[in-house]
Amino acid sequence: MSAKPRRGAPALRDDEEDLAMILVTGATGNVGGQAVRQLHAAGESVRALVRTPGKAAFPEGVEEVVGDLSDPASLEGAFNGADAVFLVWPLFGAETAPAVIEAAAHHTEQVVYLSSAGVDDAALEQGDAINDFHGQIELLLARSGLRWTAVRGGGFASNDLGWAERVRQGATSIATPFPGAVRSVVHEGDLAAAAVHVLTAPDGGKRHDGKKYTVTGPEILSEAERIAIVGETVGRPIGAEPMPLDEARAELIASGLPAEYADGILEAHAEFAAPGHTEELHTVQELTGEAPRTYRQWVADHLADFRP
Repeated sequence: MSAKPRRGAPALRDDEEDLAMILVTGATGNVGGQAVRQLHAAGESVRALVRTPGKAAFPEGVEEVVGDLSDPASLEGAFNGADAVFLVWPLFGAETAPAVIEAAAHHTEQVVYLSSAGVDDAALEQGDAINDFHGQIELLLARSGLRWTAVRGGGFASNDLGWAERVRQGATSIATPFPGAVRSVVHEGDLAAAAVHVLTAPDGGKRHDGKKYTVTGPEILSEAERIAIVGETVGRPIGAEPMPLDEARAELIASGLPAEYADGILEAHAEFAAPGHTEELHTVQELTGEAPRTYRQWVADHLADFRP
């Protein structure tokens, strides 16, 4: 790993070595984990925030630090010495976000935030609980004095891991409330690549300051089409069948989602299933120049999750 100056630091003497440190929150999740691996592969000095030590298998050389975004006082050690942060917010709400961002501002210079493509810049309040907390955090960052960039994800392909248990059990069809709902779901590797591109830019990412980049997948597919691709990849036909809305709501809540999140997801998917619905594609290639990963590639990358 090559040494480089910390962002904004004075020039180093020949006998000094001061690596730029990038903190990744949500480091055990899909996007955060990808970011840790991609930053490490790029030769960056990486610190991974975890709630439970020793649970994740990070690449050798990644610094693991314990902290919890729901407890801002626990984050002092994580932010101290970090030159930049990839902020992945895994909580159901932004109640602790003001204190977290204030703590970050005492130590770091730059934040790249994993946000949502559903955030409406023109709206004072977002239309659902999920986009509302993303919008709140973006606003807090804009007022913080930090240099910041938002990577706004479209539909996350990783949400389809919710089908994995049924596929592993040999299901020949998957029940879903809106089989015809279409999305341009995005591979978590592409979301991480967008953040890594900003965090490792030669100018320290300054040309990305204040920007909000939407990142989608490269194709628009219905849930039924995605389920069929899962079936093709695991080697047997799998179809899609409609699920009653009340059953779908109960299932989402049982998975741990607050009721308002479950309602927001179902309302959004009803819109995605409306006749003529489409999405504007903004792939990672617009930002990084690299070809986006397809849904079929996402399934192949997660084959172990779908096979017994």
